Amino acid sequence: MRRSPLGLLVLTLLVSLSALGPAAAAAAKKPKPAREQRRPATAPAADSVTLALWRFDETIGLRAADSGPFRLHATAAPDTRPDFGRHKNARLFQDVLQSFVVVPYNPVMNTSRRFTIEAWVYVNAVSNYELQTIAARWSPLPTERSWVLGVGGLDRSYPAVPSNSPGWFDGLASPSAPMRLVFGFRSEEAAGTQGYVSAGELPLQRWVHVAASVDGEVVRLWVDGRLDGQFATTLGIRSSEAPLTIGSTLDPHRLTDFGGDLRLDSIALAKLYYQLDGLVDEVRLSNAPRTQFDSLPNR
Repeated sequence: MRRSPLGLLVLTLLVSLSALGPAAAAAAKKPKPAREQRRPATAPAADSVTLALWRFDETIGLRAADSGPFRLHATAAPDTRPDFGRHKNARLFQDVLQSFVVVPYNPVMNTSRRFTIEAWVYVNAVSNYELQTIAARWSPLPTERSWVLGVGGLDRSYPAVPSNSPGWFDGLASPSAPMRLVFGFRSEEAAGTQGYVSAGELPLQRWVHVAASVDGEVVRLWVDGRLDGQFATTLGIRSSEAPLTIGSTLDPHRLTDFGGDLRLDSIALAKLYYQLDGLVDEVRLSNAPRTQFDSLPNR
């Protein structure tokens, strides 16, 4: 009796499974385990150690609300517009004079030895100057310098650039630190400025979570939730009455709200040097040294 081609195929498969034995046949029928589900990234929470949290979810206007307990609401300059963010919306910063966000000074900002500053940041290009500011409490006056979190630049000087920077961050980021995370502070003992630089470079044109934490003994830098540098220190961060600025470092004494908008004096100033070229989202200030960040997915 002649068998059909389909019948021959079925017979061949049965013989092959029999030859492999019962264990192999059972394994062939065993379902594959389900893939582990990753928890999606969520916006950070204003938890018990949060001092302030600026989500930048506003779609219009120049006010940036604080979701933290002290309601440290911020004001954006007119050239700092809302844009698509890592979570909902963000603020877009550009290399123009009126592009920054300012949070007025409040004593709760002064955290000496237990501190974390974190944010989501999207950097468009490498700066020609020594630093692009993510967030800072820093001014030209040494008595108004507490800390800064930023991205290292090329630190070029004239004639490679039209004019030299004022050097507010000299000593914090070396010329070998372009696109590395930089954290610095002026110590409460007036022993000068301390600077710390991440081991790896930050990506260009991609959202990345960055953070710096201080616990009284160690400064830690975090990139996308991974420890990217740790440095022993016995120094605390100096208190000051400087406001918090986001997206730029500036001289707060040159700010004016004449006409209803917060602006820098454009007559005395032609340029700022430390603006971020990119976006910032979900800036959170905490009075504890965080080691985990809830806005990152499981890895």
